[in-house]
Amino acid sequence: MSEPIRVLVTGAAGQIAYSLLYSIGNGSVFGKDQPIILVLLDITPMMGVLDGVLMELQDCALPLLKDVIATDKEEVAFKDLDVAVLVGSMPRREGMERKDLLKANVKIFKSQGAALEKYAKKSVKVIVVGNPANTNCLTASKSAPSIPKENFSCLTRLDHNRAKSQIALKLGVTADDVKNVIIWGNHSSTQYPDVNHAKVKLQGKEVGVYEALKDDSWLKGEFITTVQQRGAAVIKARKLSSAMSAAKAISDHIRDIWFGTPEGEFVSMGVISDGNSYGIPDDLLYSFPVVIKNKTWKFVEGLPINDFSREKMDLTAKELAEEKETAFEFLSSA
Repeated sequence: MSEPIRVLVTGAAGQIAYSLLYSIGNGSVFGKDQPIILVLLDITPMMGVLDGVLMELQDCALPLLKDVIATDKEEVAFKDLDVAVLVGSMPRREGMERKDLLKANVKIFKSQGAALEKYAKKSVKVIVVGNPANTNCLTASKSAPSIPKENFSCLTRLDHNRAKSQIALKLGVTADDVKNVIIWGNHSSTQYPDVNHAKVKLQGKEVGVYEALKDDSWLKGEFITTVQQRGAAVIKARKLSSAMSAAKAISDHIRDIWFGTPEGEFVSMGVISDGNSYGIPDDLLYSFPVVIKNKTWKFVEGLPINDFSREKMDLTAKELAEEKETAFEFLSSA
């Protein structure tokens, strides 16, 4: 057995965490022989609920869970962390402007970034889920200058998985027969799900998705909007936002950081754009196709970009630049 790792989940009394904690505790994220000290952070009014979550985790009797700590204090939560999964954020209330949402979240992620800087290991891997995830991630990273910015990523794997499954459903195959879809840009409705480089296994052969589907108008229209608006569709149907699928995507994202991506496959995650070869401005937290090895991600280079893609990639970059500008106005005053 290896030494236990310290893993923090914030927003730990919420519904995404409720689906996520069991996966972390049962070894399906960090492996079956990796003991874990699980730290749960939420706001003070949620401590009663969090206590119930703690009881349930104890009652799961998971052999890998060496300790579970529930707290509302950042100095306890962020101490000596190996991994921080920042799920908690201020949700958008009805009638709330995106600007107000940004302002509330800048405050949270500035504070958590500072706590990472002060208490966590410098090698900590930080995964931001709470929305607006890209900009929250950039805020946290800027607030923790001594932690390498490559250690920060945000979740666009849910969009990636949604894109994969839409293609699989359309072709009547399973999702693992589809690989190398890409989510470019922001985890918002401007994201660009791109299948120009995606492959699907049909009758034992790998074919390009465009070639397999022979339905360009669906791929350039309804497919894109379905993926972009899937979160809203789930809320409309369930009256709650995606939780099970979000938790599954977080598990996928972290497992890939921990164990690397399979040979010949790439995944989407929001990472710092510095040095990319796709004409996306530096210093944005933008979703790219990446490969991961030894817990380090690299951009997938040299994918040809057509005019249709270029326009969509630039549009979502523009939105991120605007979000960043708004957030940084608040950041300097927060």
